[in-house]
Amino acid sequence: MTTRRELRLLLAQGRYALSLGRVKDVVPLIQAQPGLVEPLVELLFEEDTGISQRAADVLERISHNPSPALYRVLVRSKDALLGLLAEAGPKKLRWNLALTLGRVPLNVSECRRAVNILSTWLDDSSSIVKTAALQGMADLTRLDSPLLPEVLDLLRLHSRSGTPAMRARCRILLKKLEKRPGKNDARV
Repeated sequence: MTTRRELRLLLAQGRYALSLGRVKDVVPLIQAQPGLVEPLVELLFEEDTGISQRAADVLERISHNPSPALYRVLVRSKDALLGLLAEAGPKKLRWNLALTLGRVPLNVSECRRAVNILSTWLDDSSSIVKTAALQGMADLTRLDSPLLPEVLDLLRLHSRSGTPAMRARCRILLKKLEKRPGKNDARV
């Protein structure tokens, strides 16, 4: 059984804060031991930005297709993730949080809280953070369909004015969201 300390040591390995380090080694450990999600979430709050950003990278990767056990632990961690969202500083931490929260089941008020914070990230200097914020907001419309018109407007805007990567992601998201059944019923 891996401990929080061992997890921290694995995530501390990397030449600089944005390096991948041992992320690819940690992902299968977490998948095999879902109880490690809680210590992993604690590491998101580390002062060492390399560790916090790598922990966020691991969390984002395991949130893609979590086992039922991992899913339950992710759900229990949503309050901590939402709390960190408002104060997250390092860009890799921010973009991974944006992508992860779009995959965690939130209630309507939590979705709106997350979207409000993510919308402020659209002024970030990092185009990756902006793109991840747009992706996270688009993902959250699955859980709170009344957000759809606002998110569609943001996607349309950034599909014309963002960086090439942002424009491409916005076009993909628009295509997906505009085809979604019931989208015209989003505002009742």
